[in-house]
Amino acid sequence: MMDESFSEMSFGSSSGYENFHNVSGNEELEEGSLNYKPYFISIQKMVLYETRNRFYLVGSNQTESKFRILKIDRMEARELVLVEDQARYTQKEMKELLSTIACVNRPKNPAGLVRTVSAFGILGFVRFLEGYYIVLITKRRKVATIGFHSVYKIEDTACIYIPCDGPSKNPDELRYLKLFQSIDLSSNFYFTYSYDLTNSLQYNLSPHKRVLSAYKINNPDLVSGYGVANFANRKFVWNAKLLEPMETILHPDWILNVTHGFIGQSSLCVHGKPIYLTLIARRSAQYAGTRFLKRGANFEGNVANEVETEQIVFDSSVSGFRRGKFTSFVQMRGSIPAHWSQDIAKMVPKPPIGIDLADPYAETAGKHFGELLSRFGSPIVVVNLVKKREKKRHESILTEEYTTAINTLNQFLPPKNRIIYVGFDMARINKTKEENVMVRLASISEEVFRRTGFFMSFRETKSVYEDGPETEKRLEGFGKKQTGLVRINCVDCLDRTNTAQFALGKCALAHQLRALGLLSCDSELEFECDAIRMLEELYEDHGDTLALQYGGSQLVHRINTYRKTAPWTSQGNDIMQTLSRYFSNTFSDADKQNAINLFLGIFEPLKEPFPLWALESDLHLHLKFDLRFTQKPYRNLNALTEWYPDEVLEALPYAAHELRKTCKLLPCEDWDELDSYADFYRPRQFIPLADLYAFKVSHSVRDFMPNFTTEFSPFVVRIRPGKRQEENIGKKAAAKVLSHKNPSIMGLSSTGSTNSTSGSDTDYSSSEEMSTSMASSSASAFASANRTMLGEISFSKFFGTMKDSYGVELRSPRKSDIMLYKRFVSIQQQMHVDASSPISSRLVQNSIIPLSAFSKDSSFSVTPPTISKLSRDIYKNYVNRGKDGASSPGTRDMNIYSRYVAKSGNPFQNTSASRPKFKV
Repeated sequence: MMDESFSEMSFGSSSGYENFHNVSGNEELEEGSLNYKPYFISIQKMVLYETRNRFYLVGSNQTESKFRILKIDRMEARELVLVEDQARYTQKEMKELLSTIACVNRPKNPAGLVRTVSAFGILGFVRFLEGYYIVLITKRRKVATIGFHSVYKIEDTACIYIPCDGPSKNPDELRYLKLFQSIDLSSNFYFTYSYDLTNSLQYNLSPHKRVLSAYKINNPDLVSGYGVANFANRKFVWNAKLLEPMETILHPDWILNVTHGFIGQSSLCVHGKPIYLTLIARRSAQYAGTRFLKRGANFEGNVANEVETEQIVFDSSVSGFRRGKFTSFVQMRGSIPAHWSQDIAKMVPKPPIGIDLADPYAETAGKHFGELLSRFGSPIVVVNLVKKREKKRHESILTEEYTTAINTLNQFLPPKNRIIYVGFDMARINKTKEENVMVRLASISEEVFRRTGFFMSFRETKSVYEDGPETEKRLEGFGKKQTGLVRINCVDCLDRTNTAQFALGKCALAHQLRALGLLSCDSELEFECDAIRMLEELYEDHGDTLALQYGGSQLVHRINTYRKTAPWTSQGNDIMQTLSRYFSNTFSDADKQNAINLFLGIFEPLKEPFPLWALESDLHLHLKFDLRFTQKPYRNLNALTEWYPDEVLEALPYAAHELRKTCKLLPCEDWDELDSYADFYRPRQFIPLADLYAFKVSHSVRDFMPNFTTEFSPFVVRIRPGKRQEENIGKKAAAKVLSHKNPSIMGLSSTGSTNSTSGSDTDYSSSEEMSTSMASSSASAFASANRTMLGEISFSKFFGTMKDSYGVELRSPRKSDIMLYKRFVSIQQQMHVDASSPISSRLVQNSIIPLSAFSKDSSFSVTPPTISKLSRDIYKNYVNRGKDGASSPGTRDMNIYSRYVAKSGNPFQNTSASRPKFKV
């Protein structure tokens, strides 16, 4: 009873934050009416305390100066009862409150109040068949910074059963719990307190057009207690179902959105300027699953293995978004938006591909591309890496279905906004010795980048490394916003797709560095420079992570495989990865798919008549089809032709989702204490240098630059022995030679082709044909260019001497040194027979150990050498002669000189025989 009365007095009723998440119909404030400030979550540390009847979750800010408390009722076995205290406590007040709670509960429990676990955030609440569980983030690790926003990776979690009667012994409940915990939450789940990871940097920095508020604000001065936050993109929030029981009743500071995918960051040092290169991959939570069990798309247009990859390059010297220089480029991968699958009844290396459902009007593809047009604008460039020509039809079935759908959709789009299709048979090109995959991908990337552009948060400036007025060029053709998106796919969207995304990232990095003023307009980034090797490592980690999540193994064919620079030993690793993927797809994918469905809330045990493991298929969970003619009057058939919303067409080429950006106004009572800059840098705290993130991030100088070098630029090509060169031996030289053979490479021809020609494995289809710089290159011209350049380059061009590289050179020892060493060896061998005798020890010491005037000193004490009196007198006389000048000769010297003169007679005719002999 004491506990009950205390809870009513201290906590009160529910806080009522329903409208902060369901804001439809609330007050709409126009942009500029109030001065908003960005909102970020202040509760970053938590401690869970336990009594018999309650859980008390105490949350505080980073500096532990402000505290809040949340009560969780344990007496309800089937319901979740959360009550938040509206008061804000200091550290002293919170200690007194916890002491009071402990005293009140000691009659029931001798321990009173038990500290259960410390945490950094609430992942959510989940219920299977019995009571609720609370999932807490108990360990975190900082993996990236975006401006002064820290990004954390979940390292460990705790799942705690809430009801006081203890964990259920129901076998189905325990099986569901085990299946839920099989999701490795410590593997590539990320969160942040102040930055929206579910949206791109361009969207986060774009101004909001309207703000939805839960309260009517009559006094503009009251806005100081509020902050503006984005609406998270629910597609990339993996704990959305876990947050549902709490997000409508708790303060937004308790709500933490978690994304899944990959985040990596490296530091590129350009002449002392720290440039952060960040790769963020957001994996979609809609229609998520494993390789063979999730193919194609569902009826809402959500495709399997949909991953949005964003490459952010910014100057970390200035962290603020307003004054800093930030650039980003967004691309995506995803399965072909059609209803297709592979028959895995017989597990073979390549299960047959089949079209499960005909879609003559491309409705599924229309919903998918409609969403892309809404979020990114136009043009949407589709790069299809699936095979086109095969002896036995396998992948080509998907190519035909894909091209048919795109041609159908393009009929109803304006010509300038149509979907651009690029078909590139990457596997076929890689098998030919005359062609080079990376050169072809580079030309495609340049044209794609020219169409979409990239995001810049600052005005365009010329490069700081340009010389002369004739080179004062601006980055023409690239605006401040990225309009459109490149969408890449192969069959699995794993190996070939990752290499193509790296080629696009390499092209984007060059343009981003030029925009930052760090690379001249006429300079290119070669594969063997530190910057590209760092980028390649990021994309390798990016590909391995996504392949493990979707395919069950790391990449089989890597970037070096398509560059044809991989060593022959990598074939064994490729075989092992293939076997690992085959084993995972055969034996573990079904359980992984069930765990994903349970974690995402696609399958809810209380709402389903059969347990999850008893289902032969989960198609009915993902494919919920709404028949077109089930309701009367019949649905408007114009939806087949107008497959995109009206506001999308009006906004093109810009993204309607961005132009109509809507934010929410959230309460922020402790606004004076909330400062993102202070929260990131913590100027009033002592922090060990080893704990700073800058010392842990991969660095171009420390990790990639050679130890002995005179070229400190990360853009210099570094040729190391044992490394094969790129087959084109320089893209510029190859393009120069090819331009005489094939004028279309340099843009001299303006013809394009919708269908592939007999000698080309790349085809294009769009409202206006792709620029001819993306046309296929001539294989024979490319081979002759390689032979010409290889003949002109000598062996020393690749492998310089040691003196050229390091300034020193190894030489053979002199003959005298060799004789001395042989004498040393012979003495050592003689003394080795009886080294224990005193005579031998003395001989060894006198003959082998080098003699020195200094004794055996240490780093703590030094003993000066012993000097004889005669030597000291000579030195004193030498010093005095320098100070006082020459002294008068002594009596002994005068006598010697007199005898010398007397004996010699004439000193100018003196002979050696008559010279006196002096004693020294």
